[in-house]
Amino acid sequence: MPLTLAVALALLGAPVLWALLRWRAALAGLAWLLPAALFVVFATRWAPVRDSGAVVEVWPWIPSLGISLALRADGLSLLFALLITGIGTFIFLYAARYLHGHADLARFFARLTLFMGAMLGAVLADDLIALLVFWELTSLASFLLIGFTPEQAASRRSAQQGLLITVGGGLALLAGVVLLGQATGTLRVSELLAMGSLAELPAAPWIIVLVALGAFAKSAQVPLHAWLPNAMVAPTPVSAFLHSATMVKLGVYLLARLNPAFGEHALWTGLLLTAGLATMLTGALLSLRETDLKRVLAYSTVVSLGTLVTLIALPHPLAASALVAFLIVHALYKACLFMVAGIVDHEAGTRDSTQLRGLARRMPLTAGIALLAGLSMAGLPPFVGFVAKELVYEAQLTATASWLPVAIAIAANAVMVAVAGVVTVRTFWGPLRPTPQTPHDPPLALWLGPALLAALGLVLGLAPGLAGALVASAASAVAGHATGATLSLWHGLTPMLALSALTFALGLAILRGWDRLHRVLVAREAIRRHGPDAAYDRAMNGLARLATWQTQRIQSGSLRRYVGATLAVVGLALGATLFTQGALAWPSLAGAASLHALLPALLVLAALAVVRAEGFVRGIVAAGMVGFGLALVFLFHGAPDLAFTQFSVEAVAIVVLLAVVARMPFATPDRRPAGQRRRDALIAIGFAAVATLVLLSVLATPFDARLSDFFRAASVPEAHGRNLVNVIIVDFRALDTLGEITVLALAALAAAAVLAGTRRRAADRAEDTE
Repeated sequence: MPLTLAVALALLGAPVLWALLRWRAALAGLAWLLPAALFVVFATRWAPVRDSGAVVEVWPWIPSLGISLALRADGLSLLFALLITGIGTFIFLYAARYLHGHADLARFFARLTLFMGAMLGAVLADDLIALLVFWELTSLASFLLIGFTPEQAASRRSAQQGLLITVGGGLALLAGVVLLGQATGTLRVSELLAMGSLAELPAAPWIIVLVALGAFAKSAQVPLHAWLPNAMVAPTPVSAFLHSATMVKLGVYLLARLNPAFGEHALWTGLLLTAGLATMLTGALLSLRETDLKRVLAYSTVVSLGTLVTLIALPHPLAASALVAFLIVHALYKACLFMVAGIVDHEAGTRDSTQLRGLARRMPLTAGIALLAGLSMAGLPPFVGFVAKELVYEAQLTATASWLPVAIAIAANAVMVAVAGVVTVRTFWGPLRPTPQTPHDPPLALWLGPALLAALGLVLGLAPGLAGALVASAASAVAGHATGATLSLWHGLTPMLALSALTFALGLAILRGWDRLHRVLVAREAIRRHGPDAAYDRAMNGLARLATWQTQRIQSGSLRRYVGATLAVVGLALGATLFTQGALAWPSLAGAASLHALLPALLVLAALAVVRAEGFVRGIVAAGMVGFGLALVFLFHGAPDLAFTQFSVEAVAIVVLLAVVARMPFATPDRRPAGQRRRDALIAIGFAAVATLVLLSVLATPFDARLSDFFRAASVPEAHGRNLVNVIIVDFRALDTLGEITVLALAALAAAAVLAGTRRRAADRAEDTE
């Protein structure tokens, strides 16, 4: 199956699932077949990708701008596609049972499927514009999923926060993409990577900063991370799918994809390394303040995202293999643990870690699944988490001479060991505590997915070579060249093993002192008052105050002020452009002294009459004189059709305006003070002077006959008409003409409504007097 068809099926699955589940909600139990089928499709693409390096499909989209719908599957994008559809299969199966009986089940699955399709399009896109389209679609789908329960204020706020931060980052990314396209002449990712290093581009610093902002917002890097923990208000299937295994890694994917192009730039390395390390520390610290199992896991995801960004910044080839291995490991155990947290909440009625103990007595199967995933998260052998942690430490030790990244990694990973202990050991072992509901192991549909993911973590740990080829292919795409790293469970007695043992020991110490650390950090109100989440609220409140102030200053309710401000700004901008760009010119006045010169004088006299008019009626008549004078200009300069149109429009306009004004309670005298009159006169004279200079400069420009020649040559063969004006209006400017007709029709309807309203009021007054 072509890649394009697979992405199209994922996107079209959203309305199809919505219709099917609206018809029969029981079909939700079969929704997992869609991502499972897509997983099989992408799995079959592995052999061509392995043999040729990449599979590319290109469809014309906007050829005039060099934009195409290009999809490309290489090791990295195929890995993401397999994670999206593979974990998506378990999420769909889990969600059908978790939300069983929910009134909006059809809406939920439609949004979840839309998100899956958008993610597939984003990771497979080989054109940056197409990637941006899918990128923003993931933000929209995430907004809809986080805000799945809009009746709850927390859901609305979290959905809005996630949308504003990720879309704001998307705007920065758009600017970076535009700069990148202008600097290189292409928007195809494969062509950009084929150019080699782009670090020497003059615009490289701007491109790096803008692309990094977009990726940091999507992948929750400090200080743009607050939306991720807050998104835990969404249903657990959303948390497990969007915010552990897929969407939050989209920014990491983009950074990894562009790393071969900008990896040699010092700004790229410094920016990613700083953001990654700061994110690791911040996520680890804030996870200690939480008691909600999902929020604890969310902050551990922030730590993991910081780790991935840090690995991208490291120049050593081993870092790419560590990145890919850790990405797979994190997706497996984090999706599993999120679903376990949902099971606990679903069966026990709470996910507050302070109220949960000893659930293994009532939920032995769930406890076993959680323990397997927790051991992988803690990085203990023989689980694949241990393999990935060894690679991470080895990459950090060999890629940098500083111990700071290694020290931060040890501290952050120690907290992750403690988090794994809180979610698995403290929740399921120890004395049983009473819960709002009597817990028990869930039905098959809820535990099957987590069980398979947890078992896969053990299988890949015992036989890491099963994923070796996929990891090597993806790592080569990240590094920009072939990497020789292999996955192995045992490397001997190495410094990395010592660091792993140290990490585990520190993690146990943190787990033992978890309650005390939690109390100390919760007591620090400064974290809550001055953290990024509070900064977001202050920014939103400040934006509202700014909008209020701006509205009060600009929206005064005076049409005269609106027109005056508009003319003043336009006049100043045009005048500044004329003088600064050297565009001011003076045309030849040869032949200007003729009878036609009387027409401008007539227009000036009519304009003076408008200005001197003491009432609306006189002003309308004088304005009509200006319009008729302009029609005479058209008539004497070889445009009789325009002249007759102008005559007709002016006649109708005068009649309509007089009919309206006669029924409106306008104050006849002009009550403007002298100062306001002088200001208005200055604006009018200044704008008229600038407009005159613009027209004179245009007349001084040599006439370019290319457009006229085109219309003259194309009117008969293409439009089958000899009247050039009619052909231009009806054929070549058809949409423009349709727009003008629409505007005139709306104006006529508005005038008719005004006249009808005045007649009704007059009739009502007549009845009252009788």
